[in-house]
Amino acid sequence: MDGFAAVDFEFARQMLQRGIAALYLVAFISTLNQFRPLLGERGMLPAPELLDWARTSERAARLLRPTVFRWVRYTDRRLVGLCIGGIVVSAILVCGIPQLAPPWVPMIAFLILWGAYMSIVSIGQTFYSFGWEMLLLEAGFLAAFLGSDAQPPPTVVIVLFWWLLLRLEFGAGMIKIRGGSEWRDLTALTYHHETQPMPGPLSRQAHLLPRWFHKGEVIGNHFAQLVVPWFLFAPILGLWVPGRVPAVVGAVAAAIVIATQLWLVATGNFAWLNWATIVIAFSAIGIPGIGTPARPPEASSPPWRIDGLPLYWLIATSAVGMLFVLLSWPALRNLFARRQLMNASFNRWQLANAYGAFGTVTRERIEIVVEGTVDGDPDAATWVEYTFKGKPGEIHRIPRQFAPYHLRLDWLMWFLPLGHPLEDWFTVFLVRLLEADPRTLRLLAADPFDGARPRWVRAVSYRYRFTTRAEFREDHARWRRDRARPVMGPVALREPGRMDR
Repeated sequence: MDGFAAVDFEFARQMLQRGIAALYLVAFISTLNQFRPLLGERGMLPAPELLDWARTSERAARLLRPTVFRWVRYTDRRLVGLCIGGIVVSAILVCGIPQLAPPWVPMIAFLILWGAYMSIVSIGQTFYSFGWEMLLLEAGFLAAFLGSDAQPPPTVVIVLFWWLLLRLEFGAGMIKIRGGSEWRDLTALTYHHETQPMPGPLSRQAHLLPRWFHKGEVIGNHFAQLVVPWFLFAPILGLWVPGRVPAVVGAVAAAIVIATQLWLVATGNFAWLNWATIVIAFSAIGIPGIGTPARPPEASSPPWRIDGLPLYWLIATSAVGMLFVLLSWPALRNLFARRQLMNASFNRWQLANAYGAFGTVTRERIEIVVEGTVDGDPDAATWVEYTFKGKPGEIHRIPRQFAPYHLRLDWLMWFLPLGHPLEDWFTVFLVRLLEADPRTLRLLAADPFDGARPRWVRAVSYRYRFTTRAEFREDHARWRRDRARPVMGPVALREPGRMDR
């Protein structure tokens, strides 16, 4: 670092800008494919109804976060237009085209992404209530002030990314220490590979590793989240300490974070949470000799540039730094609070948030299986199962890798057994299956009725567990399931849009 300019962090800037833009690209594609059946005009939780409530209720208006649909009436067609615009802007940022212009050009591009995606998250209700939505918004806002290829990245913005990573990792570590006893007695990962929301193709192999290995995973997790993040700030010492040691310490800390996140990528499906953490961790990797030097060696900087940064840009990024100092106090206090909040935002703009995940780990896996039949008598019917894309169902199927893509319906299905099984959205979901709604059926891996309407549908819960190696040799099944219990149904359509039990 060289005063106001993070002169050795051009590689970090490139990784941050292009990586965050790539995550926005995935997020907008995910929204384009899923928002309308989940939250559209005929969605399971229609966004227009939420917006109408906000227009008629002062309390609802205060609770609703900023969204363009407060001023422009929501329609599915406009939602599609917003997503396509986000995809285009994200793609050109991934290609690095706006970064070739003055720094205010990529700033505008990233602020467009931030505002457009916030407009979606604000009306996304439970389907957009995940911590990585806030993480993407905050990362996108900070990326707007990293500048362009013509000058080094501002030191203050690079440091703000370290502060974001500290809240993300240290916050998650403290949530675990304060959470379930399984994190303190080192047994959490004995269960977690099996019970996590959406296992990946290697989750079963990870689950079958020895118990001593799982205990080592927990110890490694605590070290990576509670100790390592503080060393990300070591490069700041380079302003006063000669040599490369401070920068190397920061880079090693970032490498440890990246390595642990890659293990989570390999063994699970956590949407873009792990990928976002990896991208943000590159902010601490400084490589000398890449990018524009802060001070031209042949001449001193002109008066309108300081350390290679345009004066107007230095003023703008310093203002962002001061803004985050003011906004960060609640998040800093939350890190050390006895009742720590997880994935909480303290302002309407979802900046300087509190993060965390999996403060407790479930010890058995309960899955809600949805079945349908074309038979008239549900008591004597032959029932067939609807297949979801990501969540476990048929016991021989290998779980697929979807992350960083976010399968929102599958994730909400995982939460059902942990709360109230008759959520409003789930009831509407069953209605859409009875109607054979094409958009809803496209959210699934397979429709057992090939577009025809079933007469009845029902929901049944099963206890799932991974097969042992010996059990797998018997029938090549990845799962065992037992203890079937009725959850809802059988139900049929009484009239369009309504069910009869």
